[in-house]
This record gives sequence, C-alpha cells and structure tokens, in this order.
Amino acid sequence: MTNKSGSHAGERTPLLNGEAASSDQDANHVQHRSRSKLYTFFLDAGHTPGNDSDSVAVRSTAYTWHIIKVTLLSNYVNFLLPMVPIGIVAGALNWNSTAVFTINFFAIIPLAAVLSFATEEIAFELGETLGGLLNATFGNAVELIVSIVALKDGQIEVVQSSMLGSILSNLLLVMGMCFLFGGLIHRGQNGAGTEQTFSGAVAQTTCSLMTLSSASLVIPAALYAVLSQNEQEDKQASILILSRGTAIILLLLYIMYLFFQLRTHSNLFDSEAQAEEEEHGGGPQMGPIAAAAVLVVITVLVAICADYLVGSIDDIVEKANISKAFIGLILIPIVGNAAEHVTAVVVALRNKMDLAMGVAIGSSIQIALGVTPFLVIIGWIIDKPMSLRFETFETVAFAVSVLVVTYTVQDGKSNYLEGAMLLGLYTIIAVAFYATPSGAFDKNGGV
Repeated sequence: MTNKSGSHAGERTPLLNGEAASSDQDANHVQHRSRSKLYTFFLDAGHTPGNDSDSVAVRSTAYTWHIIKVTLLSNYVNFLLPMVPIGIVAGALNWNSTAVFTINFFAIIPLAAVLSFATEEIAFELGETLGGLLNATFGNAVELIVSIVALKDGQIEVVQSSMLGSILSNLLLVMGMCFLFGGLIHRGQNGAGTEQTFSGAVAQTTCSLMTLSSASLVIPAALYAVLSQNEQEDKQASILILSRGTAIILLLLYIMYLFFQLRTHSNLFDSEAQAEEEEHGGGPQMGPIAAAAVLVVITVLVAICADYLVGSIDDIVEKANISKAFIGLILIPIVGNAAEHVTAVVVALRNKMDLAMGVAIGSSIQIALGVTPFLVIIGWIIDKPMSLRFETFETVAFAVSVLVVTYTVQDGKSNYLEGAMLLGLYTIIAVAFYATPSGAFDKNGGV
C-alpha cells in the first residue's frame, strides 16, 4: 500500500510540477502582455493602440491621446506641468505674491521645454533652411513673451535685466558648466591631459557678433554720460533715437547672420546640425498640424503664467528687499532656459562640443541681436521708453563677460579650468547684483 502510494505519488509529481510550471508560464505571459499593453498605451512615444482603428471616433481619440502622450514624454522637466493650472489658479485668486511668483516660475520651466519640442517637430517638416529659421525665431520664445508682458506692465528694468541675464547665463553659466563637466570627464591622464575641441571658425564668428552687440550697449551708455555731464535736457529723446536706429541695424545684421548660417556658409555648422538630429532621435514624433496646435496652446499658457509672474514682482521686491535687476538677471533666465541648459551639459559630457557651443553662443546671439532689438521696436510701437541704454554697471558686466568668453573660445579648445573661470565670473556678477539695493537703478528703463 505504502509502496503503491509512494509509487503513485512519484509518478504524479512530475506531472503536477509540469502543470504548475505551465500555469505559471501562462500567468507570466498574460501579465507580461498586460504590462506591455499598459507600457505601449502610456509610455511608448512611438505608438499608441487605436491609431490604426477603422472607427473614426476611436482613431481620433487615440491620436489625440498620442499627441498628449508624446508631448508629456518629450522632456524630463515635464513633471512640473501640474504647476501650470495651480499657478493660473493662484494668480486668478490673488494668492500671496510670493506663492504666485514661485508657482508660476516653476510652471513656465516645463512650458518652455514643450514649446521648444513643438518648434523642433514643425521644423522637421519644413526642411533644413525653413526649419532652422523657425528654430532661430522661436528659440527664445519664452523670454520674448515674458519680456513683452513685462514691457506692457512698464517693468523696463526687469526687461533689460532679463535680456542681459539670458545672455550672461548662456555665455558664462551654461558654457562654463559645459567646459567644466565635459573637461573633467575628458581630461585624459595625469601629466597627459587632453582638451575638448569645437569649431573655432564658428566660435570666432559668433564671438565677433557678441562683441558688436556689446558695443551697441556701450555707445548709448557713453552718449548718456556725455549728455548728463553737459546737462542736456533732451537726452531722453537722443537716447531713444539712437537705440531705435541701432535696433533696426542689429535686426538687419541678425537676418544676415541667419542667411550666413543657414544658406551660404551652412557647411561651417554641419556638425552642429548633425548632432542636433542625433540628439532629437532622427525624426518627428507628431504631424506639423498637431505640433502647431501644441505650439499655440503652450504659447497662450506661457503668456498667462508670465502675466501673473510679472504682476507679482513689485510685491516680491518690496517684501524680500531684493532688486528687480537681480530677479531679471538671475531668476527669470532660469525659467526659459532650464531644459536646454541641461541638454547642453549632457551633450558636452558626450564630447559633442559643437552642439553644446551652438546652444550656448547661439542662444546668446538670438537674444543680443534678435530679441533685445525687437523689444526696443515693440516699446516704440506701444509707446514704452525701452532703450539700449543699460545701466553702466550692467553694461560693464556684459562687456567684460564677452571679452573673457572671446579669449576663452578663440583657440577652438576647452578644458575644465576654463569652465571654472567662466562660472567664477558668473558667480561674481550674480553676487554683485544680489548685493545691489532695491531701487538703486533707474526705474525708467535707462532713459
């Protein structure tokens, strides 16, 4: 009996184990398929179930979800997107000014990243020249929107500081971090150190343009000093005439630079274009109409959040006893550039210095030759005295920064020591503006 039972048990055990193993495999397979479907539905930016359905309603719903999903997954900073509705509610309900400023500050960061993503998606469909032009035009759209809102509100000091801050953060902070971290990773061996390389011709050309933009700020400041010394009563009108004429010239030079970069001498920028294509993944993830719709929606949201952000600045200055120059120079540039700043550092770590330099210096040129002169023209149209006569302190800080950057990049090589130097200069300027008492600068925009 026992032997038979033992034999019986021994004969049945493998079968039972086999059934159990088969059952476990089936369960695992079902679970894997379920997990795979969930992943495809929520996290796969390349495909969404239902896009190939015969039903128009299902296909439209699936495509709408696909666009939303691709947009949400486009950048790691998009986890801050819940701040957008909270910031709008905070502004609409007149919450504490510090809360309104802080929430909308963090809300604009992911909106800037999505705006950049939608612009790139449209640019893929327009071809190299038109796509490059679109990227150049919308590359600093957030800074432009925030500045126009501030300009309409009469916050000319904030506008000027944010323009200068965007340039300095790109030239010193971003480029310094790229040089520092990229140089540390690719430093070579002790006693046989290596340097990272980039296109010296592109760096020299762009630095020459930055020197020109520096001169466009030094000349109005010098004229203002002369007129003040001679006690000229019409110095306001003189500075505005000079600034508006200079703005038109700078915009023409910026258009010529775009033609130089995108058409006649595009070969100099080939490595940058190839690196951008590789970084983006090689192709569009949504159609041009969908991308344009995302662009419009995000632009409206940026304008709303910027309105509440700018509206809270006066209270912040009064309560925190910090200058508007510091808010414009240090805080606001973080809003529009956070995502691309991280991108520049990441590609520098991968030793793609041409792309990193393109982000840093390219954005600076857009601000200096494109956005700032454009804001002077906008101020002219809406009767706001926006000029290129920055405070002497701001002008000197800008001129010194351009000089240091030019000497740093002229050889087409970089290392971590040069990066530390640029970061050191940026920190000195930031501390100087932080130490500046509130109201120390003119409140009339330098005129």
